Amino acid sequence: MKNCCITCWCPCITFGQIAEIVDKGGSSCGASGALYTLIACVIGCPCFYSCFYRSKMRQQYMLEESFCGDCMIHCLCEGCALCQEHRELQNRGYDMSIGWHGNVERRNKEAMMGRPVVEGSMSR
Repeated sequence: MKNCCITCWCPCITFGQIAEIVDKGGSSCGASGALYTLIACVIGCPCFYSCFYRSKMRQQYMLEESFCGDCMIHCLCEGCALCQEHRELQNRGYDMSIGWHGNVERRNKEAMMGRPVVEGSMSR
């Protein structure tokens, strides 16, 4: 519920968190969220940017593509697509609030303690 509200009112935060994890720390949450906002303000359709991250995430985790395609899903319901991607990463064990580097550090600590890492699949 929390993520749905954040995504509804400020999708740039959710997108930034997703982009940082999918890019494996190559881009920061703030920079990705700011670019998302800029695109939304200039052309009014940030789905053209965010759909590429859905495709990238799908390729990284070998997830099946739906019959609509990644860009069509983002164009039809940007908020729903972002929430689904956020949930997918959470289900894979990522704490979205601590970013990529925080998750790497946490997983390293868990590996040293012998805890398993949970992997899942994209669901509605």
